[in-house]
Order: sequence, then C-alpha cells, then structure tokens
Amino acid sequence: MRNLSSLLRSLSVGGRGKQLLEGGDGGGGGGGREAADAMVKEARRRKKETMLTSSGTVSSKKCNGFASVHSRRGEKGVNQDCCVVWEEFGCQEDMIFCGIFDGHGPWGHYVAKNVRESLPPLLLCNWQETLAVALLNEKGLCQFDIWKQSFLRTCATIDGELEHHRKLDAYNSGTTALTIVKQGSVMVLANVGDCRAVLATTSDDGSLVPVQLTIDFKPNLPQEAERITQCKGRLFCMRDEPGVHRVWQPNRETPGLATSRAFGDYCIKDFGVISVPEVTQRVVTDRDQFIVLATDGVWDVISNKEAVDIVSSTEDKGKSAKRLVQCAVRAWERKRRGIAVDDCSAICLFFHSPPLPLQV
Repeated sequence: MRNLSSLLRSLSVGGRGKQLLEGGDGGGGGGGREAADAMVKEARRRKKETMLTSSGTVSSKKCNGFASVHSRRGEKGVNQDCCVVWEEFGCQEDMIFCGIFDGHGPWGHYVAKNVRESLPPLLLCNWQETLAVALLNEKGLCQFDIWKQSFLRTCATIDGELEHHRKLDAYNSGTTALTIVKQGSVMVLANVGDCRAVLATTSDDGSLVPVQLTIDFKPNLPQEAERITQCKGRLFCMRDEPGVHRVWQPNRETPGLATSRAFGDYCIKDFGVISVPEVTQRVVTDRDQFIVLATDGVWDVISNKEAVDIVSSTEDKGKSAKRLVQCAVRAWERKRRGIAVDDCSAICLFFHSPPLPLQV
C-alpha cells in the first residue's frame, strides 16, 4: 500500500483535504475532523452512483474488478440479511468497501440495516481522523494499524449508539457484520460474528483453491467460550439442534444466541458477547481471483471448496452470487429436510474484470 505521505496527497476532496489537515491544531484534531466531514459529505453525495445495497452487480471503473450481490429470504419470516458494496469509497478511485450483515431477533432486520447505513461513513470519518493524527504527530503507524484503530473505534461507537437508539429495540435483537476495505492490492477485513470470507486463489497446478480469511465466531470456540463462561454466561445446545452451541443468560432460558460476537443483543452483553471485530489484512496477488463474503445461511450447507467451484464455474460472473445462493437453498432442502431454510446472502468481489465476449 502507498506510504502515508502519498496517501495524504491523495486524500484531498477537491484539493481541500491536505489544506484542512495541515491547517488543524498541533494534535490534528480540528483539521482532521473538518477533512473527515468534508470527505464523508462528498462520499454521501456520490453514493447513489457508486453504492449498491440490493441484489445486482457493480463495476469498479478504476479497480479493474466488479462485485456480484444477491440476497434471498429464507423460511423464517422477513429477510434479516442485508449487503452493501460501495466503490470509490472515501472518494478514493482505487478503494472499494463491501459489507454483509445478518440480523437476528424480533428487530434484527432493522438493526442490520441500521449498522449497514451507519458503519461506512463513520469508518471513513475515523480513518481520516486517525490518519491525520498519525501524519501531523509523526506517529509510526502503518496503514493496517490506522485501519485497525478506525474499525475498532467505529464498532465501539456503533454498538454504544444502538443501545440508546430511540427507535430501535436492540435489547433482544442484533446483527453480525463482516466488512472489507480494498485499496489497491491491500484488503483489510473486520469481522463481528459468524459471516465468513473465503478467497479463491490459484495453486501451483493451476487449480483454484479456497483460503478462509475469517473465523466463524461461534460460542464454542475455546477463546470465545472461556470469555463467556468467565462472564457467567452459559453455553449449551438445544435438544433439537445438536451441535449448535448457543449463549444463554445465567438464570434464564434466553436468548440462545448462536454467535459470540454481535452488535446489539444487550440482554447478553454482560455475559460475554462482544462487538469487538477481528481485524486482519491480506495483500492481493496476481494469483488471487475473487473473494466470497456470505452469511451463515450459505456456509451452514456449502463448503469453502464448493463455494469457490460454484462461483468460478458460473459463466456470467454477474450472476455468480445469485447462483451461489440458489445452490445453498437447494442444499438446505437436500441436507436439512424439515428445517426452515435460513436467509442466504453473498457478495462475490472479483479482482479482475472478465474478458469481453468475442465479436463474431
């Protein structure tokens, strides 16, 4: 990724970003906030042209890639999944943001949409401010450190605001969130919950192989289980769901949360469920072809290898996410007869544009 000095030169919004940053106080607070606000305002103005929040495709003019998005309601009621793809994120021509969210509980679909709407602009603001402080105070922070700090601050703020939201009841409801920012060849991932990111990369023999980039934060993972039990939360599976570990309050049979990290869910937050993201980085190479982000409705019935094979074998790459979701639905009906199909959603982000069809 570009060094911080070159990033500063590129961060201007109509040439104002560098001026605002350098015109701030010694701590970088005032100028950083003004530049951040200017960037977010400009990004919001452009987002109708550069953002996709429903099933479809979006082509990145500058990144030589594109994304396919699809979401399908399951058999449990309203679709609580939602997605977003935002190209030219932060008014940066080579930056793209993707996010996939899986709500749960009575208000889960509202919580998921709220996080989808609030996370990207707040992340931009925190990124700009953290970068400004690092530059003006000459802190030795690398780009990954800046993104990690920005994601951590953003997730903490969003979870705090949800608790006091006047129009949302997030006490017994919440959402997971898997988000990535890709700028140039560097991709930063932030994961809260059990959505999953799988990379398709080319092996030495020319075949595509899957690389799982995130952890499914299930309650029975050793480090997650230890935190939950230390906070007096309980872990056990229901009789009709063997193998599905859930988090319960100490003295009540609620809420039975099947993930150990989520936004909202304040009824269980004192008992070990957290909203802290795991933030990681991946440098995309020429061997890497695409990344799949999907909710657990897909991964419960589709393996990483199957997902890569399905996406890579889809002739029309713009329909790859839809085909993956359709395959997941059929797998539910085949592998889990009698169990309601979960909501299934996927984003397929391709790093290289497909070749143009031959002209006959």
